[in-house]
Amino acid sequence: MRVEVAEGIDAGALWHAGEPVREQRTLAGGDGFVDLSHYDLCTIEGPDRLTWLHALTTQHLTGLGAGEATTAFVLSPTGHIEHGLEMVDDGTRLWVHTAPGRGEAMLAWLESMKFMSRVELTARDDVGLAWTPRLPDEVSGVLTDGVLALRPGPWGGTEVFFALAARAGLVEALGTEAGQWAYTALRIEAGHPRFAVDTDHRTIPNEIGLVGTHLDKGCYRGQETVARVHTLGRPPRRLVRLLLDGSVDVLPASGSPVTNAGREIGFIGSVASHHELGPVALALVKRNVPVDAVLTCGPEGEVSAAQEVLVDPDVGLHVRARL
Repeated sequence: MRVEVAEGIDAGALWHAGEPVREQRTLAGGDGFVDLSHYDLCTIEGPDRLTWLHALTTQHLTGLGAGEATTAFVLSPTGHIEHGLEMVDDGTRLWVHTAPGRGEAMLAWLESMKFMSRVELTARDDVGLAWTPRLPDEVSGVLTDGVLALRPGPWGGTEVFFALAARAGLVEALGTEAGQWAYTALRIEAGHPRFAVDTDHRTIPNEIGLVGTHLDKGCYRGQETVARVHTLGRPPRRLVRLLLDGSVDVLPASGSPVTNAGREIGFIGSVASHHELGPVALALVKRNVPVDAVLTCGPEGEVSAAQEVLVDPDVGLHVRARL
């Protein structure tokens, strides 16, 4: 069996261990794990951590309970996503992960916003991250030596923050390791976008369906765009799941264009071969593209694709502003 290493944003991580279909079926059956330790990890400590981050991000954090997972964004003044934080609080600190290569810039910006707040930010090179569809009993109970925090996964399963020094024991408890291919395929099936892969510098939260409590709180940078698009208009783009033509022996690369009738209308984000659905991808496409239009993908438009709606192109039409 030939082990392959991932490229792109996951460069250096395990892509698959020789049998990606079997790895997917193992995860889908509730066993095994995926090592995500190449993600950028940090902790945020201090008595002001939740109120401070609440004021800076899109998410309502003041009432976040211990063990409760959440996702927050830092937006530009015009509402575009600049940083994505996947978090869980353990009662004394926030455990955070973001996309590989994005942690340094995120921490630098957060540091610049501390002022007099009692918070401490630490990049954690001594900590790893794993995802498992089902926690074994010896891990799911009281946190064992080496298991630092547990986070309910945003689309299923559980994320485990662990001490890298304890990785061998954790691997033994979690079972067979699967690669990024299997993990990505199941995430695409769930329709869950990944920051910095399924988003670009122009993405606003409305386009990818991750608005949540962002509409219930104010006073964060970029909120005007999020609220205005929700109440008065529709997002310029929408997230879709693509079912790719399986007869073509090629997968379009992440970042490659999506076209319709010869016109570029979006880009491919996550892409993988699913053990049941075949080749699949997530893409951001222009909102006004008909949902039944057959799209083409890749630099030469070599792969055709059917759409599955994830973000309603008419989202916002049900809202009527009170004047």
